[in-house]
Amino acid sequence: MKSKATLKQIAKELGVSVSTVSKALNDSPEISEPTKVRVQEYAKLKKYKPNSIGLNLKNRSTKTIGVIIPNILNSFFAKVFKGIEKVADENGYKVLTCISNESLEKEIAILDMLSNGTIDGFVLSISQEAQKLHEFEHLKSIISEGTPIVLFDRITDEVNCDKVVVDDLDSAINATQHLIKTGCKKIAIFSAINNLSVGKLRVEGYKKALESAGIKLDEKLMFLCESTEDFDKQTQGFLDANKVDAVFALDEHTSGMAMKMGIKKGLKIPEEYSVIGFADGVWSRRMTPSLSTVSQHGPEIGAEATKMLIERLESKEETFNYRTSVIKTELRQRDSTRKL
Repeated sequence: MKSKATLKQIAKELGVSVSTVSKALNDSPEISEPTKVRVQEYAKLKKYKPNSIGLNLKNRSTKTIGVIIPNILNSFFAKVFKGIEKVADENGYKVLTCISNESLEKEIAILDMLSNGTIDGFVLSISQEAQKLHEFEHLKSIISEGTPIVLFDRITDEVNCDKVVVDDLDSAINATQHLIKTGCKKIAIFSAINNLSVGKLRVEGYKKALESAGIKLDEKLMFLCESTEDFDKQTQGFLDANKVDAVFALDEHTSGMAMKMGIKKGLKIPEEYSVIGFADGVWSRRMTPSLSTVSQHGPEIGAEATKMLIERLESKEETFNYRTSVIKTELRQRDSTRKL
């Protein structure tokens, strides 16, 4: 099937902005007559059919928010979505949700598909591939065309927009300090997200906590991987080769694996082996023993990101400074750590 011409395609072919194309097709007096004729003739040649939502983008609201999450299987993103939907519904907005599956190509395709008038703005967490390649031009392009984006959790300083994050550095310091205070001295760190901004901040927090406690960093106890597959391969036999009394795990997969490894080894939890994980799915409470976790307050993150986007969409101010909102995490102590 032949693809339909869009405002973005016409703008790209003619070397003008989407706004110029929209105004020219609307016969706006802001656009010069030669440009109007050029745009209108080209649109006719391409058999362009106006989209009642997309036309006159600047003055028409769809009351729809586009949400792009990188991983549907991660309980954290499910909780964030719960907060997004609640605030959107309270304010009369619909939510259109897509999944990038950690792919840069899919992330770009979704943004292109939805930014032609289907939605008013995006709430988005950057895909793993985009962060790994440091590729953010697609986000900058969407914002420059007038579609606002609020980034959450996985963000980058290279994109100027509103952002919602958790206190990853401080929460990692607090979690590691908690293990130290309960008597742990050989604390390993597990990560399958070392190519993500949040993963790097958590590693930094772990290092700072050890340093402030006068504990020398042991590189052999640091398993920092970029995928679950790599992590599973590299940590085979880890507890046989290394004597540790605690693990700080930075993501959902490594949190579960840290517990599984200790149970399989026959270690007494938490007397001989403690675990704190960056995960707060239902399974962390229901497993035996239950897992102590850093709770990221997903619903609050989603709610705050959606409030920020709606505030920007409905603001009549021409200048509106970008801001970053920091949501505080909470260490939830369960059976995998000793009590203070």
